[in-house]
Amino acid sequence: MTIRILLADDQALLRGTFRLLIDNEPDMEVVAEAANGREAVELARTHRADLILMDIRMPDTDGIAATRLIGEDEDLAGVRILILTTFEDDDYVFEALHAGASGFLGKGIDPPELLNAIRVVAGGEALLSPAATQKLIARALSQPTAGRTPASDQLDALTPREREVTTLVAMGLSNSEIAERLFVTPLTVKTHANRAMTKLGARDRAQLVVMAYEAGLVRPGRT
Repeated sequence: MTIRILLADDQALLRGTFRLLIDNEPDMEVVAEAANGREAVELARTHRADLILMDIRMPDTDGIAATRLIGEDEDLAGVRILILTTFEDDDYVFEALHAGASGFLGKGIDPPELLNAIRVVAGGEALLSPAATQKLIARALSQPTAGRTPASDQLDALTPREREVTTLVAMGLSNSEIAERLFVTPLTVKTHANRAMTKLGARDRAQLVVMAYEAGLVRPGRT
């Protein structure tokens, strides 16, 4: 199945570079380009892309506001958003995750890593490395946030295995890495993660990570 991608960045040259790279892949295609967040929201509704490569800093409507608008639109519930940024933008990235993004990338990423990231996020996983995740959450937890912390009864509804999987997801491990650690299959891991997301009301794995930290299931710096 072809992954339909919307590019949202105010730099035309960067959009062109990404388009050339993506359109050369047999399982991907760029369906539209947006120069700002407002256009990104409009084109997301028009073209029904599977994934949006979204820059955070854009004129008119920025990437965070656009991500939030897309996340609030029930008709766009299946759209994944991959944020393009730099690691200096930690606060912005955390806001984007709360708004509904499924992961983030530095703009200097190598082409093979970009293509792999698109496939990972389009496949339903969050793109959050352990080190970057802990750095982001540590900063966010040091300040008041508007995030939704799971209620105690929601946490109590998790089985011991679901808690374990949720903790490992929050540490940045992939399904395969969790499966290897727990001696189960990646499909089993995905099932437990999906059940945990349903019970906690998490939109996707990225939000599950945020909620796990906010609920105290994982502490910054834990490995």
